[in-house]
Amino acid sequence: QVQLVESGGGLVQPGGSLRLSCAASGSIFRTDAMGWYRQAPGKQRELVATITSGGWPNYGDSVKGRFTISRDNTKKTVYLQMNSLKSEDTAVYYCNAGIWDGPRDFKNYWGQGTQVTVSS
Repeated sequence: QVQLVESGGGLVQPGGSLRLSCAASGSIFRTDAMGWYRQAPGKQRELVATITSGGWPNYGDSVKGRFTISRDNTKKTVYLQMNSLKSEDTAVYYCNAGIWDGPRDFKNYWGQGTQVTVSS
């Protein structure tokens, strides 16, 4: 069984920084794209950033220039460095990964979510 375990959320003041991590574990044949989504109260889940297995990033418009996504394929881990945080970045952040747990078995997995609160 594959699991995605997130860490790094918390409370930070506006203008501050946080770094999220998400590690995939379990029976993994290969990991494809990984990424982060977020959901604020009363809003739909939205894209924050994704990164391909080759390291190509893609960002949501609201975080471009402030957030940086990266990954370590040897550790099956994706990171999200968040700088210049704003109150509107407050949300539950979810890790997502496309994982082959066999040569013909592809599934889309989600983490349990980690709370990020930006407030003074």
